[in-house]
Amino acid sequence: MKLSELVATADEVAATSSRLAKIDALARLLARAEPGEIAALTGLLLAAPRQGRLGVGWRGLTALEAEHADAPSLTIDDVDGALDRLATASGTGSAATRTAVLRDLASRATAPEWDFLARAMLGEMRTGALSGVLLDAIARASGHPAATVRRAAMLSGDLGETAVVALTGAAGELEEVGLRVGRPVLPMLAATAATPTAALEITGRASVEYKLDGARIQVHRRGDEVGVYTRSLADITHRVPEIVEIVRGLPARELILDGETLSLDEDGGPRPFQETMSRFGAEVSRELLLRPWFFDVLHVDGRDLIDEPLSVRLAELERIAGEWRMPGVVTADPDAAEELSRRALAAGHEGVVVKALDSPYTAGRRGKSWVKVKPVLTYDLIVLAAEWGSGRRRGMLSNLHLGARDPDGEFGEPGGFVMVGKTFKGLTDQLLRWQTETFPQAETHRTGYAVHVRPEFVVEIAVDGVQRSPRYPGGIALRFARVKRYRPDKQPADADTIQTLRALLRG
Repeated sequence: MKLSELVATADEVAATSSRLAKIDALARLLARAEPGEIAALTGLLLAAPRQGRLGVGWRGLTALEAEHADAPSLTIDDVDGALDRLATASGTGSAATRTAVLRDLASRATAPEWDFLARAMLGEMRTGALSGVLLDAIARASGHPAATVRRAAMLSGDLGETAVVALTGAAGELEEVGLRVGRPVLPMLAATAATPTAALEITGRASVEYKLDGARIQVHRRGDEVGVYTRSLADITHRVPEIVEIVRGLPARELILDGETLSLDEDGGPRPFQETMSRFGAEVSRELLLRPWFFDVLHVDGRDLIDEPLSVRLAELERIAGEWRMPGVVTADPDAAEELSRRALAAGHEGVVVKALDSPYTAGRRGKSWVKVKPVLTYDLIVLAAEWGSGRRRGMLSNLHLGARDPDGEFGEPGGFVMVGKTFKGLTDQLLRWQTETFPQAETHRTGYAVHVRPEFVVEIAVDGVQRSPRYPGGIALRFARVKRYRPDKQPADADTIQTLRALLRG
């Protein structure tokens, strides 16, 4: 298949707000693809190349000088091969190798094709071809039920692999996709409630557990082989040997565990989230040890547990995890849930998560079975721009323009972001310096007072609520917004939606 066919389909998808039309266009494209092209094609559509990290940045692409082709000739296989060479370039001379590969690719691509490829490599695809739409397109093209495709994608953690199996696999092969020790799956997510009592009204009798101000981890063990993965399924095993050793000591040969990790200070209290995250991106430091707390088990010694109720999974977790189990109580009593929440907050943690005892583990989904409760309303939003500061902040990028995710394209392109407020509160001197150094590297354009950036920085914002406002396109404005922290462990697709914020008006 020629790359131009993919680009034309992406343009067609971007030009319509109709979900059905998007699905039809993508399904037609997938049906025409050769088996060996499907995984690469899927990755390009999602701006998540199957090769993973390519070692290519915005500066390198914008500085590249090349004269584009007049007519399309590149194939999907051509592009995939070039991305392979980018991803595997290493050591002395790797920068020159990548530049040569990019220049060759750019010169063989037409201008529209190169624009598409650059955005795909940078993770900036804005076609509305988000994973949910593409899942439905895979189902349409393959004839499999959407629920079957969705479950396979959740359990494999790889939409490209799911597409290959759905479109080319033998009868029953897609239905057989299940948990595999060593292959991370998408984590189950939680809804929110204002109080533990309100959460119990949603779940009924539940496991009420501490909500730590830590980082989500998923741990796989087969014998002495242990893999540790982040919320985004990145492999950090080599960064966290202390967690590896703890899991090797648990009484099982095969395990998939879900949990959180953070570092503790000298008094046993949680260190700041940023310190925990620093371990994920740096070499091992014995000065900052991480401790895991496990709150779920998905597999143990050949037995998959994701379809079992939480009550069964917790019984297995109690047997296996012991002292590494997340603190919690099983109760239907609001007073008991409120008391545990007070204890969690007194220990320096965020709050509690209330989990229905009859709930299965729904990988990658946010439903009402898990409900998190924090004393302050916090939302993950996207930085759209930053204004230059004044006074003691002169010369620093300060006041943030904040956007919520717009999955349905109500205010623009589906999957885009709509502005809901500004804030400079909560920004430390360290964060101000970081913003000033980092944001220009992601700059899209400038106005007289602000630097506008690519929508890739997720920031956790605490608010007292929202109010109706004609000032911003979404019709609401944040009340008393302040920065809690940046979330490098989250992707823009993890940001909260405009619909979630609007719901506060009814609350």
